[in-house]
Amino acid sequence: MMQQLPPLLLVGCGQMGGAMFDGWLKEGLAPSFIIDRHRDSVPAPHHLVRSADDVPDDFHPGMIVLATKPQKVDAVMAAIAPFALRAPVLSVLAGRTVGGLTDMLTDHLPAGSPMPVVIRAMPNTPSSIGQGMTVCYAPPAATQAQRDLCTRLLRAIGDVAWADREDQMDIVTAISGSGPAYVYLLAELMEQVGVAEGLSPALARQIARQTVAGAGALMIRSGTDSAILRHNVTSPGGTTQQALEVLMAADAWPATMSRALRAAARRSRELSGAQPVA
Repeated sequence: MMQQLPPLLLVGCGQMGGAMFDGWLKEGLAPSFIIDRHRDSVPAPHHLVRSADDVPDDFHPGMIVLATKPQKVDAVMAAIAPFALRAPVLSVLAGRTVGGLTDMLTDHLPAGSPMPVVIRAMPNTPSSIGQGMTVCYAPPAATQAQRDLCTRLLRAIGDVAWADREDQMDIVTAISGSGPAYVYLLAELMEQVGVAEGLSPALARQIARQTVAGAGALMIRSGTDSAILRHNVTSPGGTTQQALEVLMAADAWPATMSRALRAAARRSRELSGAQPVA
């Protein structure tokens, strides 16, 4: 029988926090406290409170999860700082660095207190259906047990991987964090062209969406390299080759995708306050 997940202090239970919470409930979660001003209820034996000040002082979470809006986390740091001396902090806040969050917590702790451990994670929106991709970064102070617990928690909403350096989280954000939007754009454009070429809107939407979804599912299930899958579809002199010659021209997808990902990564660095990379 799978061991129950430890009690958590979840700060924010909106779209991403709610997706994680739903996944943890399915895995079996010890009685936890959820801080959220907008949620109506949580199932027993869990506790919903409106403010971090309402969490009992004697609560001992196994982990603190920061899933509030990045611009609102400052307001809760004073109240959750004492709990950060008992448990590591897992942050899914975009643009908030490990060092920045650690400093914010330390500012609300007595002088001489141990340094809180903050682990950073970047999930994406398919996490809401258990098909997410989350990449994490842990500072050297994090123990293997703390990393393992993060992996176990985040596997409840999809796949999990670890970055070696925190600066890699910017390109991670560009690829997997923002990536679903690029896929949706592809489906959107395929649908638009289908309609322009005479398909009904319903048929164009159906074939565009299912083609994108099916191709993604095959890529995951087969484990085959993406380039090989592409070659498998491409008959010499056929329709796919004609389309790929347009898409893979030097000034088309290879160049524009590179520019797009670099732009997203640059914005991620700007949001975190890091210096731009040339």
